Amino acid sequence: MKALIKDNRVVDVVKVEFEVHPSQTWMDCPDECTAGAWEVVDGILQVIPEPEDIRTYAEKRSQEYSKLNQFEMQFDDQRDGTTTWVDAINNIKSQFPKE
Repeated sequence: MKALIKDNRVVDVVKVEFEVHPSQTWMDCPDECTAGAWEVVDGILQVIPEPEDIRTYAEKRSQEYSKLNQFEMQFDDQRDGTTTWVDAINNIKSQFPKE
């Protein structure tokens, strides 16, 4: 496979090279190479690492809490005698414990 490189990023992966603008170059690449997920560092083609998650536990919890329809969950639990809301909150808290 061939990776098309522009600004040290893989922008396309093909089987056969074709003529490109001088700002782009070709490199041999493994089959798992994909556009947008690989880059060239010091002349070596590699996977772009995932950025470190620097959010606090409170920010992570808040983001997950906002995905819940909490008022409806609480109403349904009260009406049905269930603990869906409490279970969901406890799951988020265990997923993102206090630091």
